Amino acid sequence: MDLKGKIAIVTGSSKGIGMAIIQELARCGANVVVSGRNLERIKQVQNEVEKIGAEAIAVAADVSDLEQASNLVNKTLEKWERVDILVNNAGITRDNLIMRMSAEDWNEVLQTNLTGAFNCIKSVTRQMMKQRGGCIINITSVVGLMGNAGQANYAASKAGIIGLTKSVARELCSRSITCNAVAPGYIETEMTGRLDEKIKENLKLQIPLGRIGSVGDVAKVVAFLASENASYITGQVINVDGGLLIG
Repeated sequence: MDLKGKIAIVTGSSKGIGMAIIQELARCGANVVVSGRNLERIKQVQNEVEKIGAEAIAVAADVSDLEQASNLVNKTLEKWERVDILVNNAGITRDNLIMRMSAEDWNEVLQTNLTGAFNCIKSVTRQMMKQRGGCIINITSVVGLMGNAGQANYAASKAGIIGLTKSVARELCSRSITCNAVAPGYIETEMTGRLDEKIKENLKLQIPLGRIGSVGDVAKVVAFLASENASYITGQVINVDGGLLIG
């Protein structure tokens, strides 16, 4: 995918899927903004991205706060005067059965995962409309499509992102701005890496392709959606789940 000269912001890009996405965009030629709440960690990722050959800056931001999300976009504009790609990846989990889930855990997950995406989209929209072009990609989850016991807050936030994606796509299409969502299934990350091997084997049995996905599987789909090859795609949810939700 040729993204040479494009400017991309990736939230939650200090590790896992977000880090894989920002590295993939850099390999495709984009200049990138590494963002997360841990400044030391995003600085490390910035250095790794620069080794790929891309220009990069690191901006610490808690996107659940509108002011910080706006600052993230403003810092990008100070550096490059445009934003071509926004990837809303920042997300947290606070899992528990709903009868035991605290209001704090419910609100915190919705505020970070869903309101955080809204804050970043709101902050970038004026610039993309001015440019008459841009690409917004929201990372949702198959859990937002099928639900999951013990993750009512997370599933609700990810389902909300799907509705947000479709609404934004309709609002901004007249300015040649696309908005799509990517829904990963079971992906090999630090979190799944801590699972017992027996649990992993049971997970694989649920997946038609017979394997847990990699962060690279997700990153490559994001790079495609960010490219001109996907310029006629908007308002869609693309599952990257090994066939988990077939049918």
